[in-house]
Amino acid sequence: MSRVRVVVHGVVQGVFFRDGLRDQARAERVGGWVRNRADGTVEAVLEGPAAAVERVVEWCRSGPPRARVDAVDVSTEAPEGLANFRVF
Repeated sequence: MSRVRVVVHGVVQGVFFRDGLRDQARAERVGGWVRNRADGTVEAVLEGPAAAVERVVEWCRSGPPRARVDAVDVSTEAPEGLANFRVF
């Protein structure tokens, strides 16, 4: 199992980034959550098989059509056993 925290910078709020990320995570059977942050970024925790988590991280690098991703910060964390994916 792999767990990462991602922070996505750019035009990522108000463009359905969280909903798109939820759909990608569910398609890959990755657990975790996603939320908007006050500084205009989107933060997510992704947990699941390493290859599936990496595919969702790769999706974050471009996001949905209306997004403009400038940078994605990725940090590794210890898995906690998250199975579902939530949008906050």
